[in-house]
Amino acid sequence: MNLTLSASILHASAHSNKRFFKKNLADNKKCSTFAGAIKKLPNCVMVALQILVLSVWVRILVGQQVKKVATLWVATFFIMIFCQIAKKHYLCSRKQLLTNYTMQTIDKYNFAGKKAIVRVDFNVPLDENGQITDDTRIRGALPTLRHILDNGGALIIMSHMGKPKGKVNPKMSLGQIREAVSKALGVEVKFAPDCAKAQEAAAALKAGEVLLLENLRFYPEEEGKPVGIDKEDPAYEEAKKAMKASQKEFAKTLASYADCYINDAFGTAHRKHASTAVIADYFDADNKMLGFLMEKEVQAVDNVLSNIRRPFTAIMGGSKVSTKIGIIENLMDKVDNLILCGGMTYTFAKAQGGKIGNSICEDDKLQLALDIIAQAKAKGVNLVLGTDCVAADAFSNDANTQVVPANDIPDGWEGMDAGPETRKQFAKAIEGAKTILWNGPAGVFEFDTFTGGSRAIAEAIAKATANGAYSLIGGGDSVACINKFGMADQVSYISTGGGALLEAIEGKVLPGVAAIKG
Repeated sequence: MNLTLSASILHASAHSNKRFFKKNLADNKKCSTFAGAIKKLPNCVMVALQILVLSVWVRILVGQQVKKVATLWVATFFIMIFCQIAKKHYLCSRKQLLTNYTMQTIDKYNFAGKKAIVRVDFNVPLDENGQITDDTRIRGALPTLRHILDNGGALIIMSHMGKPKGKVNPKMSLGQIREAVSKALGVEVKFAPDCAKAQEAAAALKAGEVLLLENLRFYPEEEGKPVGIDKEDPAYEEAKKAMKASQKEFAKTLASYADCYINDAFGTAHRKHASTAVIADYFDADNKMLGFLMEKEVQAVDNVLSNIRRPFTAIMGGSKVSTKIGIIENLMDKVDNLILCGGMTYTFAKAQGGKIGNSICEDDKLQLALDIIAQAKAKGVNLVLGTDCVAADAFSNDANTQVVPANDIPDGWEGMDAGPETRKQFAKAIEGAKTILWNGPAGVFEFDTFTGGSRAIAEAIAKATANGAYSLIGGGDSVACINKFGMADQVSYISTGGGALLEAIEGKVLPGVAAIKG
């Protein structure tokens, strides 16, 4: 090995790094620090540097060009040290959610004789009769709720359901799930019909008793958004300011019910609402903590972010591309394969000149769909879109069906599920992956006739998981899918959060977690 070869290695490494930094610093939204941008350095230059060091020592041993080699050795030494420090800094930064601060933990807290108010996510799906169709979120909160009761505490449960927009809506009342919560806990659960006027009911609670508050979002103060006024209205900012002040009072009222606060609602951890963040200001550090579910969820996300194995396949379902655009754009910089399915399939089909019949479509997002296709191509992401679908002549489980190209659906028909060829494409992108994220079904899985696409995804994920992949399932509908198919035990982890999970994957700060750490 000669000095020319060593110089060539350095030149090639520098050229490679120049391309790497240019791409990542310009495109990779998750890299908020220089350390984040160079997280892949060991794969692209460390081997070359090690070879260089070896060549240096060979030259020193044979006594050739000692002065030049010594200089090169010193430079190489500092480059390697820099790379290792930068990598360590990046990896450590991914663990700050739970390890970079001191806070109370639920397993060490003494609940005896105390009232605990717990924010859970009981926004469970209900059928037309108000019956729970999937109780995953309730079951997920049980370890925290039972721990409080088992250790001598009284329990006040609060949650939201749906989007009532600050108005009382009986169809979104938590009173509908009171009996289900009682059955799950094995304790009679009392109900407070007004979450902001439950002082007497809370004060009367004794150790071992449980009180469920009515839907928090029946009050606009929960979300902290002015109602009845447009953002374009000149008075909006003043209304917003007044609402924020009112939100603090609302949170203070909720806090007054209890001695300690626990956030176990990962599904809403990405929202800075009264019950998920503001309320924490009214408890000192020793009396506010994360629940077991939150700890588990945050740790699971941290594990994924710190140890993603490739190929990485993300499956995003849903009816509207507009609600997923931020997530899709961020995932573009992380994944190798991106499957877009569900109702948004037909927006992409129409954008490319297809005929979609009566299928759901966002006509004002056609250019956006084309931009996503172009972005995936530019970033080297394998974008998988449906090529065929199961179409129906009515939005019904008993409708007539036919398999047609996703871009040639007859008039009077609408796409309801992924077709057989599309399912094969999905499986191909999933089965070879080592990291998998699934959020959203491939069709109207609520109707048994249209579960085929979602089932194909679930089966492919189970197969990949059995072969060593890490699979993370999140989002109410995808969780309902995996449970409906009886495959919950065949994936690595099922998250109770939808948007919170995806924002965490993007590396964003979750207000619900930040509020606890202070």
